[in-house]
Amino acid sequence: MLTKRIIPCLDIKDGRTVKGVNFVQLRDAGDPVELAKIYSDEGADELVFLDITATVDKRKTLAELVTKVAKAINIPFTVGGGISTVEDVKVLLAAGADKISINSAAVKNPGVIDEMAKEFGSQCVVVAIDTRNVDRLDFVHTHGGRKPTLLRTQAWAQEVADRGAGEILLTSMDHDGTKAGFANELTAEISAALSIPVIASGGAGSMPHFKDVFTFGKADAALAASIFHFKEIGIPELKEYLIGEGISIRK
Repeated sequence: MLTKRIIPCLDIKDGRTVKGVNFVQLRDAGDPVELAKIYSDEGADELVFLDITATVDKRKTLAELVTKVAKAINIPFTVGGGISTVEDVKVLLAAGADKISINSAAVKNPGVIDEMAKEFGSQCVVVAIDTRNVDRLDFVHTHGGRKPTLLRTQAWAQEVADRGAGEILLTSMDHDGTKAGFANELTAEISAALSIPVIASGGAGSMPHFKDVFTFGKADAALAASIFHFKEIGIPELKEYLIGEGISIRK
């Protein structure tokens, strides 16, 4: 049985870590390099960095941040935000990232998933899916959740897996920042349908929420932000709790 992973997420805006609710109302949460080192030392299994204001002119700044993070930690980390070409990926992997995450670019040009998987290997390619429930159906949203699409979430998840993505980062916009629990039903549906790992994101507020997403949600990893940034839950304590609940987790 594969061990489940705990992954803190750092949303980056203008070089700082920020956190909001339902993708808005952002507040400062600290220096990303400092936070990364703390999480690495505390036993996080991986980290995810998402540059939520990524633009072409900021790509160099993101690469510089990646280099600083790589020097500060000794666990794998994924970087996303404004990545749309093979060249973008080369820059970030060269700077020290282990994986990259693409979202809007993949929806706009699905073939880029195939290209990146072929060039760098599936293990490097994470496709992030931001999903919102509309009239009881789940639809993909892009551009930081601002633009709805007509893509059904389940069908898109299957397509990105078929195209060579190594992992899916599934964020429920309805649950994001609410601390009311993960979208377990949708996560379980997608996890059961795919042969690649699914990282659940959006809604973590208590330790039992992590247990639920690993058991009911069938997630391979659980990602959270504010509860870690603002010291509401410690990673060592969370891992002890999950082990006590019979969840296979790295200590």
